[in-house]
Amino acid sequence: MVAQVLEQLRKSELAKNITFWQAVPAKPAEYCPFPSSLNPRIAELLQGKGINMLYTHQARAFELVSSGRDVVVVTPTASGKTLCYNLPVLNHILENPAGRALYLFPTKALAQDQVAELMSMGEQLGHAIKTYTYDGDTASDARQAIRSAGNIVVTNPDMLHSGILPHHTKWMGLFENLSYVVIDELHIYRGVFGSHVANVIRRLQRICRFYGSNPVFICASATIANPGEHSRRLIGRETVVIDENGAPSGPKEIIFYNPPVVNQALGIRRSALLETRRIAEEFIGKKIQTMVFTRARVDLEVLVSYLQRSFKRLGDLTEKIRGYRGGYLPKQRRAIERELREGKVLGVVSTNALELGVDIGSLQAVVINGYPGTIASLWQQIGRAGRKHELAAAVLVGNSSPLNQYIVNHPEFVLGRGAERALIDPDNLYIILSHLKCAAFELPFQDGESFGEESVAEYLNFLVDQEILRFVEGRYYWMSEAYPASDISLRSASPDNFVIIDITEGASNVIGEVDRFSAPMLIHEGAIYMHEGSQYHVDELDWERQKAYAHRVKVDYYTDANLDVDLKVLSVGESSQPEGQPAAHAWGEVLVTAQTHLYKKIRFYTHENVGWGPISLPEQEMHTTAFWYAQELDLDPSVPSAVVQNALNGVAHLLLNTAPLELMCEPGDLGVVAQVKSPFTQLPTIYVYEKYPGGVGYAKQLFDLSSSVLERAYQLLMDCGCEQGCPSCIGPQVDTDQAAKQYSRLFLEEALRHGSQPKA
Repeated sequence: MVAQVLEQLRKSELAKNITFWQAVPAKPAEYCPFPSSLNPRIAELLQGKGINMLYTHQARAFELVSSGRDVVVVTPTASGKTLCYNLPVLNHILENPAGRALYLFPTKALAQDQVAELMSMGEQLGHAIKTYTYDGDTASDARQAIRSAGNIVVTNPDMLHSGILPHHTKWMGLFENLSYVVIDELHIYRGVFGSHVANVIRRLQRICRFYGSNPVFICASATIANPGEHSRRLIGRETVVIDENGAPSGPKEIIFYNPPVVNQALGIRRSALLETRRIAEEFIGKKIQTMVFTRARVDLEVLVSYLQRSFKRLGDLTEKIRGYRGGYLPKQRRAIERELREGKVLGVVSTNALELGVDIGSLQAVVINGYPGTIASLWQQIGRAGRKHELAAAVLVGNSSPLNQYIVNHPEFVLGRGAERALIDPDNLYIILSHLKCAAFELPFQDGESFGEESVAEYLNFLVDQEILRFVEGRYYWMSEAYPASDISLRSASPDNFVIIDITEGASNVIGEVDRFSAPMLIHEGAIYMHEGSQYHVDELDWERQKAYAHRVKVDYYTDANLDVDLKVLSVGESSQPEGQPAAHAWGEVLVTAQTHLYKKIRFYTHENVGWGPISLPEQEMHTTAFWYAQELDLDPSVPSAVVQNALNGVAHLLLNTAPLELMCEPGDLGVVAQVKSPFTQLPTIYVYEKYPGGVGYAKQLFDLSSSVLERAYQLLMDCGCEQGCPSCIGPQVDTDQAAKQYSRLFLEEALRHGSQPKA
């Protein structure tokens, strides 16, 4: 059926908008015999599953791990990475029944999937190995049994951080006998999340030393450019990189689709959401199990609504289309995962929550609504289809953003370039201070004790001055009765979550949650909050109690809030200005203030603006880092400042969307501010700032790669066929009739002419 849909696609009107189509041939497997040290019971179990030999990378991982080496396995999706860590762990526990292992997965969905496989293997081995999940969904009466009896404890970094390490005395049996730590999906641990997790690993190793254990680390990752460096930064130890893939793969058709232009002068394209729905319908209509990826929660809910309405005439097929994202309650997510594996769900629309290696069976098609932000994520999403080695299809639908337009029109960037470098900064001041508090609560610090690669004595003394720690007889002790981990989130700049409460017909049910920084955008009063295709009108947002009250509605629009941002430079970390040239690159610390003032109502399908409303919420401040570029503009004095502002906004929009091409981050990790006359530089200036307190290193990396980023932005601008500027190049401008594109081009040409940084 996949071949039929692809043939229809070739002959349809959609074909003229396909910018890239490549058939990836099947790849044969490369095998090795079972290692001689593999327990015969495990060999018999594998043979019962039809596995008579190992892939070459699985055999090499087994030998290295069994000899005590830390490893990182870097192979594509569906290449059997799970056996790379399961085999040595199970083998060790069979030989040493007291042995323990700790598995870390970035999402609950992935953890649940892995536990099901491990429990099945444990049963087939005569219940000799007990595997348990320990996360926020684990029943309280089961937790004591897990602490005392679990050979393999499967959890996530958040639970390790707040539920296990602070209570390590209850986990003595685990830490005394901990032989292996498995960290799956290593590439996910980047940016602020990865920087936090690196400190959680430091705390884990510190507790292991206290109990006399020194576990081997087994890491697995999708393709990244620096797996050895990244794993060393994350776990603080050198690893052996295993990147030669011995697994087979089935044939796959990869397609890039660019929605048609509906207004040539303005460069406006047909909605990517509508085109994604159209292509997904082709597969789902033929009963082909399909996954649709989208980046934003709002887009997900809109797509679920679109698809359910499209198939309403087909009866029960409507029930076979589901949404999946963070914010859904645990039981709902588990049910969707189970129905996917059982084939009861034909179409699922997901954020990157299902990008990872959850085994969902016979999935044969993937439709991606917009470039996911990194090459690694794109290949992960493409790899979700075809896990059973049958013909599969993956379609990337570009949207009008500059980043997407660059990708769909330059497929060689994806195919000819290696994956990006994963970047973390475990020594970020905000992050390391948070984890030093947690570590001191767990165990007192000895004077001179290390925590990472740098001395932390200065930080510990600062915490003493703040009366958070107490220094007595060469040790730093935690002073409070409460434990600090409960107030520190690993995934957000703020530890606070807001819950959405459904009050329809007098009910009071929690239907979802959002983080503090997303709350002003998504659940302000008057917002339409969407949850798996259902719409809720937010009646009240209780900011102090972190609750939003909403009732179910059925309207033909959704809401989109505007965010106003201001920025002040606090200090300069590094700068470069050619002698005698009116231009400067720099990066440093900044203070960002953000506030939402109004929201728009956007009609479904036409996406026209049908109204607006005010938002009155507190201003939020953030101390972070930014890269900026300032230069004089040789313009006629009669040019209005509004035109210059539009041009700077256009360049800022280009930089925001092209910077992620050089960084392994998402556009949402960065923000931009354009100032016609910056109070700091006294020149027209564009700032690209990190959306995390303290930053994680993106600003410094942008400074190092500034010429490359500027050249890519200029190339994208010149490739766009619009006349005066459009959403595909300079973004939605207020006055495109005043030559915003022309002045944006002049700014970039001047920037490149005076650029001082070597192209990376």
